[in-house]
Amino acid sequence: MRLSTLVGGAAEVIGREATLAEAADRMIEREVDCLAVVDGRNLVGVITERDLVASVADGVDAETASVDDWMSEGPDTFSPDVSVKEAAAWLLQTGYRHLPVMADGELLGIVDIRDLVFALLPSDEVAQE
Repeated sequence: MRLSTLVGGAAEVIGREATLAEAADRMIEREVDCLAVVDGRNLVGVITERDLVASVADGVDAETASVDDWMSEGPDTFSPDVSVKEAAAWLLQTGYRHLPVMADGELLGIVDIRDLVFALLPSDEVAQE
């Protein structure tokens, strides 16, 4: 199975100039725990729940602090042709939980560790919500 089977529809994105409060609101509204950070149509980073928690722990004002200051810049990306097993192994090795999937410079989506677990388990062993 390839990552292409796990991406469909547009990735949730936010601009790098957005505030952390806006990012948190978008994550809650869209029920996601990671946003692709874009500058125009270019992927420049990702911001995750972990990043938001770190900013709170650091005492920043979420209403004024920008996504640009807290995102993970220049994330590793994967081709849709990469196998689910290879992607899962990479996530385990790096400790990351999200990986952007890109083809020809276009962001196809973000696959997370949960997506990979569901893809790797036989369908009769787990019921997706």
